[in-house]
Order: sequence, then C-alpha cells, then structure tokens
Amino acid sequence: PTECFLSQPEEKQESTVKAKRRKKKKISDVLQNSAPKPGVPADLQNLLSQHFGENRSIIEIEELKLSDSCFLPANDLSHSFSSYLKEICPKWAKLRRNHKEKKSVVMLVLCSSALRSLELIKSMTAFKGDCKVLKLFAKHIKIKEQMNMLEKGVFHIGVGTPGRVKALVEQDGLCLNSTKYMILDWNWRDQKLRRMMDIPEV
Repeated sequence: PTECFLSQPEEKQESTVKAKRRKKKKISDVLQNSAPKPGVPADLQNLLSQHFGENRSIIEIEELKLSDSCFLPANDLSHSFSSYLKEICPKWAKLRRNHKEKKSVVMLVLCSSALRSLELIKSMTAFKGDCKVLKLFAKHIKIKEQMNMLEKGVFHIGVGTPGRVKALVEQDGLCLNSTKYMILDWNWRDQKLRRMMDIPEV
C-alpha cells in the first residue's frame, strides 16, 4: 500500500509539468495566428518614449517626438516590398542619379537579422534597378570591409541590422546626412516569433 501511495504524487507532478509545457505552446500558437497590423507613427513614438522615458527629462523627450509629416504611409500588407517602395518613393530614379556622396546611402532598411536582410534584398529587385545595394550586417562580413566599401564606392541602398548600422555610424563609417528614407521591417517575426522591436538589444 505504501508503494501505491508514493507513486501517486509523482504522477501528479509529471502531469503538472506537462500542463505547463502545453500552455507555452498555446501562447506561441496565438502569436503565430495573430494577423500582423500595418504600422502607424504612434507605434514608433510610443517605443521611443518608453525606451528613453527613464533617462531623459520631459524637454528631451519632447524633442524626440517626430511630427506625422516625417512618416510615410506604412505598408498596408497588400504590397510586395518592391511595390511598396515604388509607391512611397516615386522619384527614385532621379534620387539615384543625383546621389554621388560616398560613405552614405539614400535609403536605409533596418531588419532583425542577416538572413532577413538577404531576403529583402532579393525581393526588391523590381524596385532597385541598376542602383548599388550594400549589406550592413555582421554575419560573415567584417566592419572594416564595409567601411572600405563605403569609402571607395557610391551606394544607394543599405540593408542591415540595427547593431551593425549603429557601429558604422559611431565609427564614422556611415554618414546619414544624405539619407532620405528609413524603412523599418516592423511586422516580420523570427523563429522565436519576435519582431525586431521585441528584441531587447534593438
């Protein structure tokens, strides 16, 4: 009888562990099935105020606020990447021709990973035409190589991760003075179902 009594609580413990595991799966299922929403300026504004709210004064936070006129319409999810870029930047051919500055790009695309960057570069072929695209991520590419490329050549579009772009700006490898467009890959989720803005390092 004691053996039977001992085996009963053990079974209960196993079942509670299994139940907990199942709950975790349900959360990811909900995320997977939740439809992505088109971004709005308030999304970015709220993110900035949350991030800087603890370290900045009220006046500094006010200065960080961008007017809605600074924002282009977000992809309403009916567009491909190329067709979206064509809509927000109809005068791209002229901008591309006029861009002669080194160490800079006209359009900067930020996404959460190197693989996603490559995906976006492939999907913008219909938009980019003859212009030069530079990969701005850390995977297999050293920062010095990227800095040399920016110094020697003229690039129109930069696609990369926030960490590498920040490092290039800080080391004076990339100048943002001639950057006219910054695209954030807002809704895409990685294998852990995190968007770029859900990653603490970003």
